[in-house]
Amino acid sequence: MARVLVLFMLLWSSGFLPGFQTEGKDIDEMRLLGGSSRCSGVLQVKRQGEWAEVDDREWDLKLADVVCRHLDCGSVVRASSKRDSNPSSRITPSCLESGSRLKKCLTKRSWIISTSLEIICSDSVRLENGTSLCSGRLEVKSTQSNQSWSSVCEDDFDLQDAEVVCRELGCGAPSVLQGVLYGDMEAPVWTKEFQCRGHESALLDCDSSDRNTCSSGKAVGLTCSESDNFQLARGSSRCAGGLEIKKEGKWSKVDVKDSAWNLKAADVVCRQLDCGSAFSTGWKEMDFNTEIWWISSICLQSKSAVRECISTKSYHSHSNLEINCSDSVRLVNGTSLCSGRLEVKSNQSTQSWSSVCEDDFDLEDAEVVCRELGCEAPSVLQGALYGDMEAPVWTKEFQCRGHESALLDCDSSDRNTCSSGKAVGLTCSDPDNFQLARGSSPCAGGLEIKKEGEWSKVDVDDHSAWNLKAADVVCRHLDCGSAVSTGWKEMDFNTEISMIRSTCLQSKSAVRECILTKSYTSSFNLEINCAEPDVRLSGGASTCVGIPEMKHQGQWRPVIEWDSEWVQKLSSAVCKRLDCGSAVSTNISSSSSETRVWEISHSCVQSERIVRECLSLTSYRTIPINLEVVCSDLLAQPNISFSTHIDGVSEATQQGLRVLMGSNFTISCSILPQYPGGSFQLIFNTSDPEQKNYTLPAVNHSAHFLFSAADPTHRGEYRCVYHLYVFSHNFSSQSRPLHLTLAASGTHLVIGLVVLVVLLVLVSGAALFCYSKASRGQTPRREDNMEVHYLCGADDLLGEEAGGAQGSE
Repeated sequence: MARVLVLFMLLWSSGFLPGFQTEGKDIDEMRLLGGSSRCSGVLQVKRQGEWAEVDDREWDLKLADVVCRHLDCGSVVRASSKRDSNPSSRITPSCLESGSRLKKCLTKRSWIISTSLEIICSDSVRLENGTSLCSGRLEVKSTQSNQSWSSVCEDDFDLQDAEVVCRELGCGAPSVLQGVLYGDMEAPVWTKEFQCRGHESALLDCDSSDRNTCSSGKAVGLTCSESDNFQLARGSSRCAGGLEIKKEGKWSKVDVKDSAWNLKAADVVCRQLDCGSAFSTGWKEMDFNTEIWWISSICLQSKSAVRECISTKSYHSHSNLEINCSDSVRLVNGTSLCSGRLEVKSNQSTQSWSSVCEDDFDLEDAEVVCRELGCEAPSVLQGALYGDMEAPVWTKEFQCRGHESALLDCDSSDRNTCSSGKAVGLTCSDPDNFQLARGSSPCAGGLEIKKEGEWSKVDVDDHSAWNLKAADVVCRHLDCGSAVSTGWKEMDFNTEISMIRSTCLQSKSAVRECILTKSYTSSFNLEINCAEPDVRLSGGASTCVGIPEMKHQGQWRPVIEWDSEWVQKLSSAVCKRLDCGSAVSTNISSSSSETRVWEISHSCVQSERIVRECLSLTSYRTIPINLEVVCSDLLAQPNISFSTHIDGVSEATQQGLRVLMGSNFTISCSILPQYPGGSFQLIFNTSDPEQKNYTLPAVNHSAHFLFSAADPTHRGEYRCVYHLYVFSHNFSSQSRPLHLTLAASGTHLVIGLVVLVVLLVLVSGAALFCYSKASRGQTPRREDNMEVHYLCGADDLLGEEAGGAQGSE
């Protein structure tokens, strides 16, 4: 009884049974009736002493699996609607939602062919602790009286056994078979060794033999394929087209049952099909009477398998969900669909994904990848940005020209190793496909998104969930500062609009990932007024030092706080808001003239917020003092550059700047003229175990470090660090890295060639001399020519006779 209550309360509270909203105390028990065993049949629930069938709407495989496990019937194999012409009592979900008692919710359906939910469970096998219904640690239920579940030893299991289990669970072929993959072995342990041939319908139908111990001590971890049950059809490739699901041996089209479908949900399908990333999704019109299956986008975005999110009941629709995937490239571990570690799918039969070496990738290659993924131009290209390189590694070096439509269309050449050992980390700009229109500036107005080349107005799916925080995400994506206000503008009701999910946007997703794919009609257009920066430090030599000012009611005025404790908190909040590090010092000084200032409330400063709302309830006054704030990041970033002298030339490569061996070169450091003085430190990370540092005073805001006769010890990474003492504090700022590699010069190549020729002449001459001596039975004397004796190897040439003569000496 308690387990039934827990099960149904869990289902209702988690939203898996949207039609069932009632008191758990009314439930007595449940059962599967009319099947081949107690683990298959039509689902019935007993409440207040009466049995009633459950309405088959809103169910999917994932929810049906909970029923199987509660009934101790293993894992779900199939769940579907079953037609029944017999009149039956039915629980009406809408009635239960109102909280009515069971007897008022029971209806008779004798006038129509009704449908009920039929569930078939695996009964004797199940997978535990997996990431989907088709993965986990294998357990088998004993046929003995105790009916307990037992772990299966890895020693007793092979691929043919796995094929039977996957088939029995309604999954595709086994893809991974590895012990301890989903947890350690648990007692009791199965005492038989399976000997399946692969064609059996159930694991317990296989032959078996007794065994004594489990030598490995590992339980079977099994992953069966999910993609065998769904596909993208009628597209340009297997990775594009209409989504279809295999139901009862035939392929049927799929549509979305909720309004939450977006690019993120489509991306889950692409990745489960091993088709890279999603770059577009939409619908294709069909005849209205076409039978389709529904998929839950909310279920899918919880990282569930596709087949788990398909409804158990078929419907009729006039649209089929379409998805286009990138097929051969993908970005993994990124923060959006347009960022991550680059992986490429091999054209070989293995179809495996390979990491790409940073050495083999440049900006033109990145442009092709971003275009292929439906993103804009690359903004960041840096190795190891989204994780370390993983095996296997792509064995080609791409040589794109930038105009290709796909990365695998680019020319390529073989390479042997990845010298940097870093995988390509790529961030592409999100498509410039949304805007704020009809406002006073590009940062104010109604939100619009470009779909199929045309701009469409946008509304939100849930007005109650939309707030200033969600609007702020849009402002920042548009590089428009922070959100000041948000609301709606009324339109004609028949206006076609796109919908945006506010909850998706607040999870820091890209705007295009949160736009719902279907179009709707609405009388409202969402309006996301953004502001230019409303906080600044003015009057200083950089943006991170000066008098704090805020813009309010269209006017910039200094901000003041009287209490010394709050002054420091205000200074810290300003530095943090301006991305200037932390507050180093504050100074309150007299002003030569009275200035109108804004006062700021303690509550805002206490929470380290320094936003416009802090001033909305305060006043300003005239005051003859100034507050100056100094932030830790007040120095600009220094520049680092490289030059060679007349006797050497350099060139830029993917690995860095290349200088010829033996040439002279100079590393120059410079910085914007903010403050006089200071010094430059050149940090040199070389292959030598010690890091080398050089320091020169800053003259005219620059310093030049001269190196003569470049050799292998100069190969490495250089950085300029600018040091300055100002405002009674030491400050420093570091440049980007500069990588230096070396190449052999023409002179070195000529010398090397001459040396090689001389060596070849000497060796061939010595060999000829030794041969002539050996043919006449003569041995060169050591005291005459030790080198010739060594080259000739007289002992080897003359055998034992020479050895005996040497011994007699």
